[in-house]
Parts: sequence; C-alpha cells; structure tokens
Amino acid sequence: MHEYTSTARVWGLTCPGFPEEVSRARRWTRDILHGSPWAEDAELIVSELSANAILHTASGQDSGSFHLALAVSAQAIALSVTDGGGAGTAPKIKRQDQDAEHGRGLSMVSVIAHRVVVHESDSGHTVTAELFTDPRAEGHTC
Repeated sequence: MHEYTSTARVWGLTCPGFPEEVSRARRWTRDILHGSPWAEDAELIVSELSANAILHTASGQDSGSFHLALAVSAQAIALSVTDGGGAGTAPKIKRQDQDAEHGRGLSMVSVIAHRVVVHESDSGHTVTAELFTDPRAEGHTC
C-alpha cells in the first residue's frame, strides 16, 4: 500500500456471465495484487467464486452478470463475488466424499481463505473470502 494510505483500497469489476470472463476476473485480480505473496491464492479464489456464479446462478443465464469487489488493507485482502441469484439456495460449504465430482469448490476456498462469509439478499448472493495478510489481524476485516 502507498505510505499515505491508511485505509483499505477497494476495486470493483462487473463481468457478463460468460465462462471466458473467469479468466478476465483472474487477470484483473492478479494485476491489482501484483507483487503480493497472496496474489496466487486470491486469483484461485476469484476463479472459483466467479465460476460458481456463472454455473449455479442466474449470472450465467441470458444477459446475466456477476460483480467482483477487491479490498486491500495492511491487514487483509477481501475478495467478494456477487451473483445474480436465482439458484433457490445460498452457496454453502459442503464436505464431499473423496469420489465426488462436484461440490468441492467452496470447500477449497474455505481451506485457502482465513474466513469465508456468504450473504444472501433478494437480488443474489455475495461470497466474501478474506486473507489475513498480517497474522495479528485475525478478526479484523477490510
């Protein structure tokens, strides 16, 4: 962070709900976090959350979209993906058995991130994954 910045910096990006937009979301995240030791973890998290939005919600349907938000502070990186809703149920972390072919993505995100929060609203779901960049920051969000 810039030495004169004492609060979180926040970026946002809205993407059409096409599968090729997942690579755009990854690249956008990588560019913002260039040089950060957390860039690869953040890129993987954004990839999974973006793909889930496209595959499992109205974001991937006709004229759907999803929104990314990335907040960076000295203590944490918060990555949020908001989908277009319409899934009927909120995303949840499931522990799948070893042979399961689907349903592992959010569990993987929960292993990489220090905290994962799912917020449900009338217009969709927002999944936020937090990476604590300062070990003393646990419990303090961006």
